[in-house]
Amino acid sequence: MTASDHVRWLSSPTLHSPTVIAAFSGWNDAADAASTAVRTLIDAWDAEPLADIDPEEFTDFATIRPSVRLDNGITRSIVWPKVSLWHASTPGSDVILVLGPEPSLKWRLFTEQIISVAMRYDASMMLTLGALLADVSHRNDVQILGTANDAATIERFDLQRSRYEGPTGIISVLHDACSQNSLPSASLWAAVPAIASQIPSPKAANALIARAGEIIGTPAPLGVLHNQVVAYDNKVEQMIDDDEDLREYVERIESMDDDAFGMDNPNQLEFDFEPDSEDEVDDNIDTLVDEVEKFLRDQDSN
Repeated sequence: MTASDHVRWLSSPTLHSPTVIAAFSGWNDAADAASTAVRTLIDAWDAEPLADIDPEEFTDFATIRPSVRLDNGITRSIVWPKVSLWHASTPGSDVILVLGPEPSLKWRLFTEQIISVAMRYDASMMLTLGALLADVSHRNDVQILGTANDAATIERFDLQRSRYEGPTGIISVLHDACSQNSLPSASLWAAVPAIASQIPSPKAANALIARAGEIIGTPAPLGVLHNQVVAYDNKVEQMIDDDEDLREYVERIESMDDDAFGMDNPNQLEFDFEPDSEDEVDDNIDTLVDEVEKFLRDQDSN
C-alpha cells in the first residue's frame, strides 16, 4: 500500500511549486470561518477539481452523516462527506485547495494522503486556516494569529512560533506531518466573537483570506463576501439589541484594550512589538494561549 492509495485523482494539471491551503470543518472551524474562507477561494479563483480522498477509512458516518439527494425528483443518491482538493493558478502562486470535514479516524494515514499530494506537485508550503472563539467584539477588525514551527517560515512571513500544548485537531497533526517531510508550513487562526459562536462569520473568513493572500503574494478576493459581512454585522447587532446581558458584555469588552489578547496590532496576533520586559512578552503569550486552550477544551467537551 502506498501513501496515496486513498486519493482518487480527478485531473492531472501541471502546477509549479503550489501552495497548499487547507481548512477542515468541525473542531478547528469556529463560526465556519475557515471553511467559508477556502470555499470562497475555490469559487473566486475558478478552481478545478484535482482529487478526492475516499472517506470510508477516515469517517465515522454515525457522527458525520451522508445525505440523500433526489435527482430530477426521481432518482435517489447518497452524497458522502469527503475531503476534496482543487487546483488553481493565481498571480502569486499556483495553489491546491483542500476542504472537507475533519476526519474521525486514522489521522496519521489521512495526513499521509494530503502530504502525498503535496509531494507529487513539489508544493512550496502548507498553509492551514482555522478559527477559535475569543472575547473580542464583532465591531473591531478581526484578529489573526499566524504561527509556524520553523525559523525560516516565521521570519519570512512575520509569524509567531506556536507554544500551545493540550488537546488538538487534525491541523496540528498535518503540520507535524509537514515537519517530518521537510515541507514548510504555517497556520492562520481567526478570533471569532464568543457571543456569536453559532452564527457563521464571513467577516472572520475575509480576514483569513486577506492574510492568506499576503502570504502567497496574490490579491485576495475580499469583495466576494462584502454583502454577507454587512448582513453578519447587522445580525449580531440585532442579537445584542435584544439582550441586555449581551449589551453589557460587549460594552465591557470594548472598554478594554483594543486588542483582547494584549497585542498592539488589532489585525495580527503577532509579537512584533517592543515589550518593556521579557515578563511582558510572557504575559502576552500566556494570555493568548489561555484563549486558545479555552476554545480547544470547550470544543473537546461538546
